[in-house]
Amino acid sequence: MTSSAMNLRWPRTGLGLLLGCLGFVAHLRCEAQNLVYNGSFEDHDTCLAVLGFYTDTDGPLGWFSASGSPDYYQGCLPNGSSNGIPQSYATYQYPQDGEYFVGLGTYQVPTGLREYIMAQLIQPLAIGQIYYVSFYANAAWNGSLENPSLYAASSHVGALFTMQPRPWFIGDAWPAPGNFAHVYHPWVIADTVNWVLVSGSFVADSAYQYVMLGNHFNNALTDTVLFAQYVWLPKAYTLIDNVCVSTEPLGCPLALVGPQDDQFALPRLYPNPAQDEVWLSGAGVDAEVWVVDAVGRRIWQGRGGNATLRLDVRDWPRGSYLLRLQVSEGSRSFKFVLIE
Repeated sequence: MTSSAMNLRWPRTGLGLLLGCLGFVAHLRCEAQNLVYNGSFEDHDTCLAVLGFYTDTDGPLGWFSASGSPDYYQGCLPNGSSNGIPQSYATYQYPQDGEYFVGLGTYQVPTGLREYIMAQLIQPLAIGQIYYVSFYANAAWNGSLENPSLYAASSHVGALFTMQPRPWFIGDAWPAPGNFAHVYHPWVIADTVNWVLVSGSFVADSAYQYVMLGNHFNNALTDTVLFAQYVWLPKAYTLIDNVCVSTEPLGCPLALVGPQDDQFALPRLYPNPAQDEVWLSGAGVDAEVWVVDAVGRRIWQGRGGNATLRLDVRDWPRGSYLLRLQVSEGSRSFKFVLIE
């Protein structure tokens, strides 16, 4: 970290906030209730077909790397570019909001390296105040790389609030996960089709000034699901969009997070990869379930059942499948692979 880099970043962001709130910057989002500037990553300096961002000119304005080289996916780039939309080197995905999103590594073996993005809040948190936090996450898959290393999904993606910035530059030591986050998703985010809402609330015990997104837990505490089976070790890569922090319960989109309240807190598909059987637990008796193959043909359809749904797949062709779970509150999908 150099003082010149920091001096270039923060005054520029502060000026943007001031002008935006006065209404002089057309693209600056200044929702009064959201304490995160540029939470949907729409505001940027240039349109660059480049992987990894460290400075305020490479990534979304107001955001910087707190570990590794998170990537900035831009709708202004041609489809199929390394960080283009919807097809990129790591995934095939449209943004949850606007035309931009970011991606970062959330699990890796054997080193356990993590990537984080960080931003300064519009104002410090007030001690004793309840804050509501949300963002959308998606598991990267179907990238354009011939031999993808990003073929896992991870749990525990969340938001950590800090007093000081933690900028990371090439050559810096890799930060070790602290096994704590103020708001996080304890279950694997394995949906590669739909964006999953991660949300929660907490009481501020300090006047935090920064928010840091990623997986703040080590490999021993992180659950994973594999989308495929390769001879090389897997990595999990998670997409992030539409970050919100607010003092108002309705200021950010919130999901029900308790197992008594949320039918999507517990559903889990296992094993993955599978050979003879696939099990779906926690779907609920009223859930509609169907499975399609890699070209979209419906292979199986039924109900979730009272406890655990068992699928006999021993006679199914080996390959990739998508299981879709639908209830009145919404839908969720799981990718799984059948191997010999």
